[in-house]
Amino acid sequence: MSEDKINKKISWISFRVKPEEYDRIHQLLHNTTHRKLSEYARKVLLNKPVIVKYRNETANEILSVLIQLKNELNATGNNFNQAVKKLHTLSQISEFKIWLFLYEKDIQNSVQKIEEIKTKIFQIYEQWSRK
Repeated sequence: MSEDKINKKISWISFRVKPEEYDRIHQLLHNTTHRKLSEYARKVLLNKPVIVKYRNETANEILSVLIQLKNELNATGNNFNQAVKKLHTLSQISEFKIWLFLYEKDIQNSVQKIEEIKTKIFQIYEQWSRK
């Protein structure tokens, strides 16, 4: 007999649950490494170990802030690269003066974003150094 026939699941178990119970079951499933409800239910019903994902909430908050800062820094870098490319295409001093006037606000925004990033990183450092 082949191994596929030996391991083939042929019996069904079905039962009814209330909507709030169903939501709770899926919430518990979501907190595990299992992708399918049937895998999770089989392990729970057979009293086998279930691997639960654990995430530190503080680490999640820090990660989200760092991702946001990375995105802002990328946007600032892209703006700077575009400005430098434009600068390389200018051939006269009058064009340069106009460009400098137009991009002065972008430069100020970039400096402001960099200061915000420094502040947030210092806040993160302060929060982690207390623990």
